[in-house]
Amino acid sequence: QVQLVESGGGLVQPGGSLRLSCAASGSIFAILTMGWFRQAPGKEREFVAAVSRTGSTTYAADSMKGRFTISRDNAKNTLYLQMNSLKPEDTAVYYCAASSTSLRLVVVTISDYDYWGQGTQVTVSS
Repeated sequence: QVQLVESGGGLVQPGGSLRLSCAASGSIFAILTMGWFRQAPGKEREFVAAVSRTGSTTYAADSMKGRFTISRDNAKNTLYLQMNSLKPEDTAVYYCAASSTSLRLVVVTISDYDYWGQGTQVTVSS
């Protein structure tokens, strides 16, 4: 069993930055493919970014490329999402997720993730 706990959300002005963290319990973090998703009010949960088990390969959704960076520290069992140049449309609950079964290097499909955190609210507003 894996437990994921996000932190780092909050209120930020447009153009600002935030860094989200996701702490994972258990000793299997290094073999999990990890990702970030977000869900805005009234919208479906959408893919943000994913990272491979070693952290050497990352992939971000087109609208986040160049602004959001995903990374992980396997020694600390922690996943990160650095968000820069934030826009009001980035307002959402952000979730970290772990895939223990996918064979893909990075995982972008919601259904391929089997562990989820509780989410952290990010609000971008002046």
